[in-house]
Amino acid sequence: MLSRLRSYFILDMLIWFYTLVCGTLSLICSFFDTDGKIQHRFAQLWSWLILKTSMAPVTVHGIEHIDTHKAQVFAANHISAMDIPVLYTQLPVPFRIVANANFFRYPFMGWHLRRSGQIPIDRTSMKSTIKSFMGAVEDLKRGQSVSIFPEGGRSRTGQVRPFFNGAFYLAVKAQVPVVPLAIVGTYELLPMDTFHIMPHPLELWVGEPIPTEGLTTHDLEALSTKVKAAIEQMYYARSEVRKSAKTSGEE
Repeated sequence: MLSRLRSYFILDMLIWFYTLVCGTLSLICSFFDTDGKIQHRFAQLWSWLILKTSMAPVTVHGIEHIDTHKAQVFAANHISAMDIPVLYTQLPVPFRIVANANFFRYPFMGWHLRRSGQIPIDRTSMKSTIKSFMGAVEDLKRGQSVSIFPEGGRSRTGQVRPFFNGAFYLAVKAQVPVVPLAIVGTYELLPMDTFHIMPHPLELWVGEPIPTEGLTTHDLEALSTKVKAAIEQMYYARSEVRKSAKTSGEE
């Protein structure tokens, strides 16, 4: 009960405050920040504050697999709202993030997402999704990395859910490598459908890049299977969550 009271009346309130302040400042900066670097810094600050407030230290493994001089697609498992702060604080390169279009409708956070060039995915509008994806492909070709959650939403069980093949369309069309990422511990920190933050150490495991040179859209399923296997291997070897024959839960 004390943990819940601390979370609801202190930690959660602080996180909403950070979102309000950083979102407002990011929005203001967006009018003269032509390349999005300042806004990315605000996203990193917002994420750092959230993780510090949540008392969730992060340890990174395999960071040497990330080439800081070229674009890549980062593909990560998605088990908590805390996954995004982990990526923003630990990845050593600026990136655009593919997110559900609903988040773009929220005050402050949504304003930041839209003004900073993040990529909305609207499952109810194929036309809108294709337009967003084509813009992301151009970003990748210009050297801007992209981060995506191939499961399409958070897992309610902490287990890795099936991947959408289309999540790798960006990498194939831009012919850039996919870097598999396994986020460990955020399910224990903040599972879905709760605001109860339970401090827990976190880990980010970075796998070896998977090349896409020469691949076409006909290879999306094979690429998806390969990336999922790499993420599952890293995740289940360290997570408190055990692998199951069934995965469920959808954001």
